[in-house]
Amino acid sequence: MNIVKKTYCRVFQTVFRLALPFLPYREPKIITSCEKLSEVLKKEKTKTVLIVTDKGIVNNGLTAPLEKVLKNSGVSFAVYDKTQPNPTVHNVEEALSLFKENKCDALIAIGGGSSMDCAKALGARVAYPKKSVGQMKGILRVIRKLPILIAIPTTAGTGSEVTLASIITDSEKHHKYALMSFPLIPRYAVLDATLTYSLPSHLTGSTGMDALTHAVEAYIGRSTTKETRKLAIEAVKLIFENVETAYKDAHNHKARENMLHAAYKAGIAFSKSYVGYIHAVAHSLGGQYGTPHGLANAVIMPYVLESYGESAYKKLHKLGVAVGICNESDSEKSGAEYFIKAIRELNSKMGIPEKISGIKKEDIGIMANHAEKEANPLYPVPKLMTKNELEEIYYQISDWSN
Repeated sequence: MNIVKKTYCRVFQTVFRLALPFLPYREPKIITSCEKLSEVLKKEKTKTVLIVTDKGIVNNGLTAPLEKVLKNSGVSFAVYDKTQPNPTVHNVEEALSLFKENKCDALIAIGGGSSMDCAKALGARVAYPKKSVGQMKGILRVIRKLPILIAIPTTAGTGSEVTLASIITDSEKHHKYALMSFPLIPRYAVLDATLTYSLPSHLTGSTGMDALTHAVEAYIGRSTTKETRKLAIEAVKLIFENVETAYKDAHNHKARENMLHAAYKAGIAFSKSYVGYIHAVAHSLGGQYGTPHGLANAVIMPYVLESYGESAYKKLHKLGVAVGICNESDSEKSGAEYFIKAIRELNSKMGIPEKISGIKKEDIGIMANHAEKEANPLYPVPKLMTKNELEEIYYQISDWSN
């Protein structure tokens, strides 16, 4: 990367880091079960709710407790259950029509990050009826108050219940829009581990590694604070201690609960300290091929961490020490290598592949361009990379590469 662009990126990131204490970050109020939502609905004077979810959540009966609470509270509701794993602009517009048709005044997203991202973008469209999703992409484009948004995660990974981000796919352009604005942070989050029991093991693994990616990228970046470093380390420790147990034993309540709190902590950390090239590459794969976000992050993570080289050794070594993978006496390089190896081993234990299938060589340039534009200058990564350097990552993760 030439010196002018590099300087611009680092100055841009420094300005945001210095502005961090003055930005209107907030955390949602935590509710421990769906049953306790009746108090919230009464307090907010809610009359009609749109539930944003997907068919898998509905078919597994996970919306039933919520619907019961709404009925008992005298709150009418409609259900939008067509959210895709990578929610699309079409999903948002369909949900918006249903919201208007039923004269809703609140939103409840139940499911994984996809449902929450769809609901956030829907809220933005309600607040800005004359603006498209694409017109609201980027930083601080949404400043108006959204309808009351309640997030109920049924996975422990995305941390979307606490973040200011919404990632929406434009299916026609094969590109993902990232909306990042403070009003997108949900007002309430229901953290109920029983709702994650029915999550299939492969999704437990990939969403858990998604949370790990959030924590790691937040920790190793250059815009950390004492708070975000603490939260990131706590999240990394919880994930290493619990994700494999949750993967093997779906009804282990303590492991499931710890994973929910890990995802929440990681969500706060990366909301304030940002992510990095792992996410940028994953988003491009999701936009191009619909690759599930958690899976993409899990596969990509060790490759990008290795590509950072010595710029990330010190912090990766500290993470390794925190989870007991290496010792203080180990060199920073050795500690970093041990930590990256542990990530690969954790992936392997949960059936997560080392490569991603379906990547086409002719698409790599396009995806690398999207990833470079998303990351630079916003993400305060340990080492800045050019489009050409990012292209190498796609070759490394492709299942046809050596």
